[in-house]
Amino acid sequence: QVQLVESGGGLVQAGGSLTLSCAASGRTISTYNMGWFRQAPGKEREFVAASSWSGGTTYYAHSVKGRFTISRDNAKNTVYLQTNSLKPEETAVYYCAAGPSYRPLAVGKGSYDDWGQGTQVTVSS
Repeated sequence: QVQLVESGGGLVQAGGSLTLSCAASGRTISTYNMGWFRQAPGKEREFVAASSWSGGTTYYAHSVKGRFTISRDNAKNTVYLQTNSLKPEETAVYYCAAGPSYRPLAVGKGSYDDWGQGTQVTVSS
């Protein structure tokens, strides 16, 4: 099991940027696919971005493609989500998740076993 702690959330104006971080402990993330999800009040948790264990393959939700970038530093055991041109409707709690690398990289929540507590992102209009 890997423990995940997200940080970097906050209040930002529409069009602004935030860099979210996910620090892992307990195990090295080099053997994990990593994902970012978000959940707005009253809505289902939805996929945002994912990175294979090596960082060689990335997936993005259509709504964030071209604006968000997932990256990872396995030496620092940290995953990042750079978010640009944020929109008010992207206000949500953003979660980091880890799934074993023997599973194919996926967008479904079921492919990830370990989750962080989330970091709040609020985008004002």
